[in-house]
Amino acid sequence: MLAENPLSILTFIVAPSILTNASSVMALGTSNRFARAIDRIRALAAQVEGKDPRLSPEIELKIRQLRVAERRALYLVRALTAFYTAVGSFAAAALLSLTAAGLFFAEFISGSYAALAGALVAGIVGVGGVVTGATLLVLETRMTLRILREENEFMLARAAARAAGGEPMGPIAAGSAPV
Repeated sequence: MLAENPLSILTFIVAPSILTNASSVMALGTSNRFARAIDRIRALAAQVEGKDPRLSPEIELKIRQLRVAERRALYLVRALTAFYTAVGSFAAAALLSLTAAGLFFAEFISGSYAALAGALVAGIVGVGGVVTGATLLVLETRMTLRILREENEFMLARAAARAAGGEPMGPIAAGSAPV
């Protein structure tokens, strides 16, 4: 293939470059999610600080949310690690492909094929990083939805209890609504 069309090496350079960009975008989005998860942890920690969960079902819920938020943050850190690995791997694949092209034009064919093999390995590692990171994001999203569902059920049960007790259905006391 290389002997027939020396420009075909460009496909080995362009693909890792595009995947590097995609991995970088995934890392950026995950970094934003991580920052929001840390903010959530801090807000929940402030709300439960010094309060006895046995005295309030709401505090009990917030403590469960705090535990889940901590697990979410760990998933996001792992996803970030995977995406950063992918970025580095795709960059290495592009560099090795460029090296292979230089070696090919210098007529060092065996070195060129060795560099292409290295680029292939780096590309495979990069794809593994993207798949791993995306899988962790799916798991983190499902975890978030579970805790939101639990919070909604809590709020609906509380509203129903207030309605049954004849209390007005207005806003919950200031500062007591789950975040």
